[in-house]
Amino acid sequence: MTELITAVDAVDVRFPTSLDLDGSDAMNPEPDYSAAYVTIRTSGGGEGHGLAFTVGRGNDVEVAAVRALAPLVVGLPVDEVLGDLGAFSRRLTGDSQLRWLGPEKGAIHMAAAAVVNAVWDLYGRRERKPVWQLLSESSPEQLVDLVDFRYLEDALTRDEALDILRRAEPGRAERTAHLRRHGYPAYTTTPGWLGYDDEKLVRLSQEAVADGFTQIKLKVGADLADDVRRLRLAREAVGPDIRIAVDANQAWGVRQAIDWMTALLPHDPYWIEEPTSPDDILGHAAIRRALTPVKVATGEHTHNQVMFKQLLQAGSLDVLQLDASRTAGVTENVAVLLLAAKFGVPVCPHAGGVGLCEMVQHLAMFDYVAVSGTTEDRVIEYVDHLHEHFTDPVRIRRGHYLPPTAPGISAELHAASIAAHRFPDGPVWNRQATA
Repeated sequence: MTELITAVDAVDVRFPTSLDLDGSDAMNPEPDYSAAYVTIRTSGGGEGHGLAFTVGRGNDVEVAAVRALAPLVVGLPVDEVLGDLGAFSRRLTGDSQLRWLGPEKGAIHMAAAAVVNAVWDLYGRRERKPVWQLLSESSPEQLVDLVDFRYLEDALTRDEALDILRRAEPGRAERTAHLRRHGYPAYTTTPGWLGYDDEKLVRLSQEAVADGFTQIKLKVGADLADDVRRLRLAREAVGPDIRIAVDANQAWGVRQAIDWMTALLPHDPYWIEEPTSPDDILGHAAIRRALTPVKVATGEHTHNQVMFKQLLQAGSLDVLQLDASRTAGVTENVAVLLLAAKFGVPVCPHAGGVGLCEMVQHLAMFDYVAVSGTTEDRVIEYVDHLHEHFTDPVRIRRGHYLPPTAPGISAELHAASIAAHRFPDGPVWNRQATA
């Protein structure tokens, strides 16, 4: 009998990270890291897991968006979906009534990411391969078939994408072996949350270097004097050879970003991340021109492949920070990786959050093996919290992500973690309500 998708379940899962100010930054002072957690089920007993990361009350909206997409998915033949994942993605993002809410941006697009990633997880489990390996072993033709080139052809054609992938083909096996031996370089944001005091900042910065990280990141943008002091303390703690990136989380206008960063220059910041509105393509370009050689990094809130195309065409960024669940999941991120390769811009994915480290490592590792062929000036963000809730958590050794070996995309939560953190009826939240 034909195996069908029988359910798309969405659960509101939230973690009270605001209690210790984990994740605090200039725009999100007390976030509760949350996820619209998706499980796809099939008539043959198969499952796939994905999620969209949010930071609290918005998770209500995100779960509702996933449920709105479910009728487009339930009843589809599994083999048909997995046989044309490009078409499946377009089915979710192209529905005329739901597309109106974007198009291809915001809560409905992130919901599509959660569902698409869950389907890729299902695919990896069926093939008994982690998603990075599944992608890396796909032919160039299979990979470009995932991409909707309709709005990209003025920057990247199908033939150009095929050329990029074919040039990388001969070294795939060697790079896969290197990845398995050494892992993929990481940087850590763990020391730099804005709510941490100076002692914790210095201690965690020193611990990061001792653990093998060659780059750390600090949140900035709330108070200039505090930022100057904190960056100075971090620089003194780690020395001149460790890269220190800073992240404003969209706090500034264009002129303010240039002036604020100029005050931080004596302490050698490596990049400034999200210095202004993530939608301001020309503003990012102006900031980049003014602050060179400090790099401009952005992308975690970039809605879709078309915005990435424009950021690259306008020379607005030095570092592209794709996100596993902001654009429409694995499928659209293949297009973003190909765009970055075409323009020669390094990809340093956004992670942290709930499950973002787990999922995005697959994309970066695929990029290394089968697209860009390099890890030069490329690092995956790492944040040391919430991994214990996942059945296949990230593994870090000497400042490197070790490649996942379990099938799928590493997004499955433990059943006990879901039960405890389900909002609003999980026991964690019942305790908060009565505290």
